[in-house]
Amino acid sequence: MNKSISCDIFCTVIDNFGDIGVCWRLARQLVHEHQLSVRLWVDDLSSFSRINPDIVQDQSLQHSNGVEIRRWLLSEDSLFAFVEPAQLVIEAYACELPKSYVAKMAMQVCKPVWINMEYLSAEDWVAGCHCLPSPHPSLPLVKYFFFQGFTQETGGLLLERDLLARRDAFQKELHCQSVFWKTLGLPMRKPDEIRISMFCYENIALPELFSTWAQSHTPVLCLLPEGRILSQVAVFFRRESIATGDVLQQGKLQVHVIPFVAQERYDELLWACDINFVRGEDSFVRAQWAGKPFVWHIYPQKDNVHYKKLSAFMKMYCAELQGEATQALQCLWERWNGKSHRGEETQAISIHTWSVYFSFMEAFQQHAREWSMQLSGNNFVLNLLNFVRKIDKMQNLGCKSDLR
Repeated sequence: MNKSISCDIFCTVIDNFGDIGVCWRLARQLVHEHQLSVRLWVDDLSSFSRINPDIVQDQSLQHSNGVEIRRWLLSEDSLFAFVEPAQLVIEAYACELPKSYVAKMAMQVCKPVWINMEYLSAEDWVAGCHCLPSPHPSLPLVKYFFFQGFTQETGGLLLERDLLARRDAFQKELHCQSVFWKTLGLPMRKPDEIRISMFCYENIALPELFSTWAQSHTPVLCLLPEGRILSQVAVFFRRESIATGDVLQQGKLQVHVIPFVAQERYDELLWACDINFVRGEDSFVRAQWAGKPFVWHIYPQKDNVHYKKLSAFMKMYCAELQGEATQALQCLWERWNGKSHRGEETQAISIHTWSVYFSFMEAFQQHAREWSMQLSGNNFVLNLLNFVRKIDKMQNLGCKSDLR
């Protein structure tokens, strides 16, 4: 595909950073690695600006990293009657496209390829729904479901062409790590110290985990990006409030509150830490590419539906781990997500729970590295573009299309 190919990505921000985080990575990769012309429509530029400092929150049209950014005013559907649809239209996470825009899509001689990029899940049903068509009830248009996933039967994960090479170079070069720590106002790690990044939703298990770290034999330096849990952390340390730059100490635990970093810097944070606590979808995937042990805080859903998703991923992720290591990982992850482990009444992350998990750190480190290499052969963008070419050829027979 070449620069003449146009693509519209529509994103409504639901989870603060996860939705726009994935869409922003996708947009940049389509532009820089495949030379598409991309417009990214976003309804919340405030959240977007947190992961991309170039974004001006009150500017309706702007450019960043070769991507055209449009503010999407959900209440002004009629404006899209004057917008020419792109050849490739990506609807992120079942956000509803403007009706006037869809009507214009139907009027095109060469119909756009319409993709619904779905949420990431390791559940068995995903493979059966991947690439399924969904005909529009009244217009000559077909939308196709395209799932991110962890197996060859799905679309794979977003992975930039040079990401793993950059990761390896960073992790091998102590000077790069030293420079990175200095930008955060931190010295190089002490020989017996463990560094943990903490990005999570509000979590009832947090105070118990902090208490456990404070009482552990190993010094823990926790890097906490400013965000939703600062008030909870302030309560733990008996402070009225905390802010970026604060350093908090209790026993063996030291917490550094760091600025919310741009996407590129966040990757380096994941590469540099020993364990990464991540949440939602975007940071969850980036933690896997980091090749380091991680703990996932899945997005909570009604009726505890998210526990099924959590269990499905743990089953897949732990398939090559030894039994005791698997049990240690599952126990910590389930308690971190507010679920009792194997019928136990307590949900607390006790000193014992953490000690058992930590005793398998070498095995978790090796497994995380192997897992990232296993996933790297299934690239979401390559799979998506191959599917787009196939659909365009099928639905636009006899029509001259640049998508092929």
